[in-house]
Parts: sequence; C-alpha cells; structure tokens
Amino acid sequence: QVQLVESGGGLVQAGGSLRLSCAASGRTFSSYAMGWFRQAPGKEREFVAAISWNGGIIYYADSVKGRFTISRDNAKNTVVLQMNNLKPEDTAVYYCAASLSRTITTLGPSSFASWGQGMQVTVSS
Repeated sequence: QVQLVESGGGLVQAGGSLRLSCAASGRTFSSYAMGWFRQAPGKEREFVAAISWNGGIIYYADSVKGRFTISRDNAKNTVVLQMNNLKPEDTAVYYCAASLSRTITTLGPSSFASWGQGMQVTVSS
C-alpha cells in the first residue's frame, strides 16, 4: 500500500502558475508509475499527466500539453506537477495517484491503485 500526501494547491489568477507536489511512502517509490488526475464539479475524474518509474515515459492530456510538466525525484519520493499559464477551465480538485506497475499501462483511473486526498486548484478569470 502506498500513502500519498499532496501539497501546493490554491487560488491563482488566469495566466499564473502553481506547483503541486505529492510525497509518497510505503512501497519503494521507484517501483511504480505516478499520475495526476483532476475532477471538476459535476464532471468525472479525468487524466492530467503520468510518468513512468524512472521518468523515461511521460503522457499528458491534450488540454494541458505545453502548459503542465510532470516530474519525479525517486531519491525524495516525490512527484511534481508544474502548472503554467493556468486557465479557468483548469479549476478542479487535483489528485496524485500511484500505479500498480512501473510502466504506464492505460491512462484511466483504473490503472492507479492508491490516491491522495485531493486538493483544490482554483483559477480566477
């Protein structure tokens, strides 16, 4: 079992930046891929970004490509989502998630077994 604790959410104006961090404990951090998801009110949880165990494979949702960057530090057991040029439509609760495997098999929530508590990101226009 993996425990995940997120930090860094908050309120920002459109065009601004936020840096989300997720600290993991439990299983060896380098043994699983990590991902970020988000859920806006009234909508389903959607994929944002994912990174394989060593950072060699990265995926982004089309809606965030070129604006968001996912990275990980296996020595510090952390994964970071740097969000730039934020838009009001990025407003959501953001979750980090740990996969069951080192690689990224699918981009849906079902591939991720452990979840953080979620944190609010609000982008004002």
